[in-house]
Amino acid sequence: MPHQNTIAVILAAGKGTRMHSDKPKVLQNLLGETMLGLVAHAASSVAAQVLTVVGHGQDLVRKAHPGLAEGFVLQERQLGTGHALQMAWERVRASGASHCLVLNGDTPLVTPEAVEDLLATAQTGQDLVFLSARLPDAGAFGRVLRGPDGEVLGIVEAKDYDPERHGPDSGEVNTGLFCLSVDAIENYLFALTDANRAGELYITDLVALCVEAGLSVHALRREDAGSLLGINSPLELAQAEQSLRADIVARLLASGCLIHQPESVVVGPFAVVEPGAELTGPCRILGASTIARGARVEAFCQLTDAVLEPGAWVREFSHLESARLATGAIAGPYARLRPGAELMEGARVGNFVEMKKSVLGPGAKASHLTYLGDADIGARANIGAGTITCNYDGTNKHKTEIGAGAFIGSNTALVAPVRVGQGAVVGAGSVITKDVPDGALGIARGRQSNLPGHGKKP
Repeated sequence: MPHQNTIAVILAAGKGTRMHSDKPKVLQNLLGETMLGLVAHAASSVAAQVLTVVGHGQDLVRKAHPGLAEGFVLQERQLGTGHALQMAWERVRASGASHCLVLNGDTPLVTPEAVEDLLATAQTGQDLVFLSARLPDAGAFGRVLRGPDGEVLGIVEAKDYDPERHGPDSGEVNTGLFCLSVDAIENYLFALTDANRAGELYITDLVALCVEAGLSVHALRREDAGSLLGINSPLELAQAEQSLRADIVARLLASGCLIHQPESVVVGPFAVVEPGAELTGPCRILGASTIARGARVEAFCQLTDAVLEPGAWVREFSHLESARLATGAIAGPYARLRPGAELMEGARVGNFVEMKKSVLGPGAKASHLTYLGDADIGARANIGAGTITCNYDGTNKHKTEIGAGAFIGSNTALVAPVRVGQGAVVGAGSVITKDVPDGALGIARGRQSNLPGHGKKP
């Protein structure tokens, strides 16, 4: 549960030039989720309120994350991490929170557990706590400076680090995750200067200022904290994505999921796969998808925000987005279910069937080569090959209703709005523009004429 006395600030204003992308770095994604979305999830799991400092590409960030927009704080000029926190501080103060978490928007592997540990340490009476890690190659990360007794003295950014002045490199680095006492830190936050090579206000300089003032400062070193460092390049993004994918799949296997070729299975961080569900790689389960116990997903499928109830089966090469399969329903192979598609108990769609905003009733089937858009199809109805619902007149969408037990012959066009009644039959090749009553036969096609002597000669 989020702590009511805690607020989080996510620093997400940077451009990320090393990503070589036109979109803001925090909108790069891992397993279908943006870096910012993953960081915000960790922050909101611990803090009652989340602020996000935006700058470069703020309109793109707002469009991608409308749910965070209420907490956006604009940093018009990117003058450093300390300056970004200063921009948000008025709202931090107004929140009445006792503790402020600070996270970088480019650390997508940060976990709620790591953030919770940081806050718990701060609540023991520390004025400033930050998460550190020891790396074999500290690279471009800020170095943690310690005294002879191991006490924290400060953090020096890599470009300002000088072994002659600061001592041998211990390899301990700052991960960028801080927890601050709001009352204790304020004066020092606004005392930051830009006396460094970058000419920026560094949040890391708070550490030395607080130490010099006699405040309680602690570095919480975690063995796994190396994975919480910021992502600055396409290579680091790919490595982080692979690490996250492997962790999720390992956790699912340990829980009792059946996963074939697990090295090629991708499951997003917010997807739910229940023990007893069965996945075959390569496949991708993304977004808020839920795969229930006993449901199966075969190879070369992608599911995004889809729901499979127990016993549902998605066959090879199918694509589902915001669709639902009830118990015993089958989709595919080569099925495309777009948002609003729903297969009820025992319903089936086969190869090259596309559904959008349509319901296929219990036991109904559309086995092949069909488009069903804005349609409500009753139980046990049979949709023949080549059937299309003509739902769009160029301006508006219209609904097609097909009653229980109806039979739609092959190569039929149903021009909406139109209703085919219960138990009705539509002849193959028809273009239906008027309602077909219950139990009636509807046929709308030209009469066949055979003209002797007009064929090819043997």
